[in-house]
Amino acid sequence: MFRAMFLTICAGTLILTAPARSAADEKPPAKQAAFAASDAAKKADMQWWRESRFGMLITWGVYCVPAGAYHGEKVPWLGEWIMRQAKIPVAEYREYAKQFNPTQYDPDAWIRLAKEAGMKYVIVMPKHHDGFAMYDSKVTDWDVVDATPYGKDLMQPLHQACKKHGVRFGVYYSQDQDWVHPGGSKSGYKEGEPGWDPAHDGDFDEYLEKIALPQVKEILTNYDADILWWDTPRWMTKERAQPFLELLELRPGIVWNNRLCKGIKGCFTTPEQRIPDTGLDYDWETCMTMNHTWGYKSFDHDWKSTESLIQKLVDIASKGGNFLLNVGPTKEGIIPEPSVKRLKEIGRWMNVNGEAIYGTTASPFAAP
Repeated sequence: MFRAMFLTICAGTLILTAPARSAADEKPPAKQAAFAASDAAKKADMQWWRESRFGMLITWGVYCVPAGAYHGEKVPWLGEWIMRQAKIPVAEYREYAKQFNPTQYDPDAWIRLAKEAGMKYVIVMPKHHDGFAMYDSKVTDWDVVDATPYGKDLMQPLHQACKKHGVRFGVYYSQDQDWVHPGGSKSGYKEGEPGWDPAHDGDFDEYLEKIALPQVKEILTNYDADILWWDTPRWMTKERAQPFLELLELRPGIVWNNRLCKGIKGCFTTPEQRIPDTGLDYDWETCMTMNHTWGYKSFDHDWKSTESLIQKLVDIASKGGNFLLNVGPTKEGIIPEPSVKRLKEIGRWMNVNGEAIYGTTASPFAAP
């Protein structure tokens, strides 16, 4: 049986929501009965992930120091892509690490906020495309312990806070792009083509062997990650991906996405900043920002309303997907107040209507 429709007041607007079908219902819709999971999903612990429906992505790194501006000029597009967009030389970009000192970082408060919002899992970033490790990596000095005045692992406290509060812990890793370590791929450049700085010169396979593979091993060994979120496989091939797949055996049952390499499905697919028009016949997760950027930009104040974010969550759950909503902390370690406000408001709505989100599957109705 369907649960009753909910009448909800959200930001002064009356919303009538027809909840997605419960996973506990006796007769699953035909679409779900015909669901074809990938081989990776069959091996992974997908049940908790499918029931969670709502998670937090934390995009945080050295790029929040320039906060979207370079030499006094606003750099268009995404905050975490500022090095690539402005073509900042490696040596100059490394200087930003000396200003990265998140003394107001409170990992317990971050996870409590995620839980208050109704989020069941959190994905953090040990390394983004700028190659900077947010933990003490033993294969490079381009990390938070060796290159910043803060000098401490930022990932382990979040890992422990997730355990404390019963929130699943996931990690994002840029296995392909690396704009600081020699040989890493660069968006817009072909393999073997010089980058915008001679410091980029190097062999991609050597980069994978000396940086990417050892770091993935470090991360999977140091943290009990439930999710591994790969990204932007520009130069990856199935042959290059194979050693990464073998490393996943360090975490049996780990859930991972479709961005390791083109042609490797992973456990779920990842529409970015959009919601599919209809449900999909496989596991999927929409990742989305609250404003226009993932990494912090001091001048991006165009925030989605709480009402809009709740409607997106309902839309996604009704189609059988998960919603991964982003926050971009500052260099001081503060989640911007507009993000906090929206997450708390979403949490109040979820306290009333969460049963229409968690543990649901796609609507049984055909696409209108």
